[in-house]
Amino acid sequence: MTVTLESLAARLAALEDKEAIRALKARYLRACDLKQVETVRDCFAPGPIRIAYENFPEFDNRDAFVAVYQQMACHGGVYDIHHATNWEIELAGPDRATGKWSLNFRTILTGPRQIVRLAVEYDDVYERRDGRWWIVESASRVTSMLTEQVGEDGSVTVIALAEPGAA
Repeated sequence: MTVTLESLAARLAALEDKEAIRALKARYLRACDLKQVETVRDCFAPGPIRIAYENFPEFDNRDAFVAVYQQMACHGGVYDIHHATNWEIELAGPDRATGKWSLNFRTILTGPRQIVRLAVEYDDVYERRDGRWWIVESASRVTSMLTEQVGEDGSVTVIALAEPGAA
């Protein structure tokens, strides 16, 4: 197999694009955990997009999504951890890509003294506009859920255990 400068350049560009997309998703998830509302907004493209997270309404623009995110997650007593792994990014052209991610999500709710753990699968679409990658579509489905109640004495009781479709 003959390696040309052009083929090496194309392979390097693909690696750089995939790394930029991986960093975008990490930035989004970290911003969710840290309650950085403007960073969350800035990960999604301006204009029409699609956000379809299971058990939430579907959104067609980033501002509507961010308003609900802020209302639900950005106040005292809500502590989230988003850990995404098992990523698969496929380039679908010079300015479009798809991604699959597995998410281990946990939220600690101090008010009701609950811990909720979700396993989630993401399917995303990304577009490059003006040299920058954006999320233009993000859909998720819950594959399992565990909710625990923490008693005043520190005891933990499972109050919900759900399989796919029941979460």
